[in-house]
Amino acid sequence: MIILVINCGSSSIKYQLLDMKSDDVYDIIAKGIAEKIGLPAGILQYAPAGKDKIVTDVPIPDHKVGMQLILKALTDPKTGVLKSLEDIEAVGHRIVQGGDFFSGSVLVNDDVIDKIAFCADFAPLHNPAHLLGIRAMQEVLPSVPQVVTFDTAFHQTMPAYAYMYGLPYEYYEKYRVRRYGAHGTSHQFVAGVGAKLAGLDINNAKIITCHLGAGSSICAIQNGKCVDTSMGFTPLEGMIMGTRVGNIDANAVLYLEKKLGVDPDEMTTILNRKSGFLGISTKTSDARELDDLANGDLANGGDPKAKLVFKKFTYDIIKNIGSYVAAMNGVDLIIFTGGIGEHNSRLRRRVLENFSYLGLKVDYEANVAFGEDAIISTEDSKVKAALICTNEELVIARDTMHLVLENQE
Repeated sequence: MIILVINCGSSSIKYQLLDMKSDDVYDIIAKGIAEKIGLPAGILQYAPAGKDKIVTDVPIPDHKVGMQLILKALTDPKTGVLKSLEDIEAVGHRIVQGGDFFSGSVLVNDDVIDKIAFCADFAPLHNPAHLLGIRAMQEVLPSVPQVVTFDTAFHQTMPAYAYMYGLPYEYYEKYRVRRYGAHGTSHQFVAGVGAKLAGLDINNAKIITCHLGAGSSICAIQNGKCVDTSMGFTPLEGMIMGTRVGNIDANAVLYLEKKLGVDPDEMTTILNRKSGFLGISTKTSDARELDDLANGDLANGGDPKAKLVFKKFTYDIIKNIGSYVAAMNGVDLIIFTGGIGEHNSRLRRRVLENFSYLGLKVDYEANVAFGEDAIISTEDSKVKAALICTNEELVIARDTMHLVLENQE
């Protein structure tokens, strides 16, 4: 089954075209990413199987344009891998926020779309982009089944004391205000792969997964189930991120609304799109650019605001991991994944060195790895650490294949 998987992030669209024969037997026909969406200089990467990657610098003002560029690349007469879009047999989408409506993947219908739209207020940077992807596919391939996989589904096992806020209970009953989390597909995937790599039984282990990218979250997984996660009602909560503020005193938000004379919608934009890495650095939300700034011009100590971004980001990660070690009364494995987690060895080292009191010992040689799964702790380390490359697209493709085949029976 030829399946196109679309994974819309807050500033990127990852995609894979797969020929799924079974859960573990498949071919990746092409893959790539449209990134730096909404920034002045966008990038489209397109890698057909067995051929050189094609990288194009092109403005990508929004996710709709990004989707158009991806479909054009797949069907390009010279470098494309499809004769036409009709070769696609199913489309799978990653959806950040499904509220408590969904505990697993589902086929797209009008009711599902309505619920995703209802949850858009819970994930303002993501769900509207996901809906654009779904609707774009409906226009181009109206007869092709689509499946959605929810980042929130894995977190539905959190106990009430972990997901409830200290608000009047009626707000939960009326408006569904609670912690939902995000990145669940990634956390679930890397926990399973990491446990196998570390020789652990995931159903009898305490694992902390760190998905670090433009959006970042940390998840506590006990015996294969999510028991807590750092993102909340929306992906805004938690640690500092690319353009998101992370944890902040709610009164500070109200105070700034009055001082700036802005309405709630304008404040939402500030908190979600103008804060985080971008807000503190005043230059960029891209971690790679910030890393260059922080470590460049060493004679002058590097850019001080860029250095502050990474110090705060590192500190936020350490705090979250430490709190989950306490909540689970220990940890067996700490995993790094996501764009930053998989590629920034300096960040991983700085985080892990803070947990030497647990008997965790960093394998500094192994830690320089990127782009491949690796154990990055020493053999005698009491707590294991790993770098695991996330593959949300494979999880989505598997679910898409199963649901489409079941619906055909």
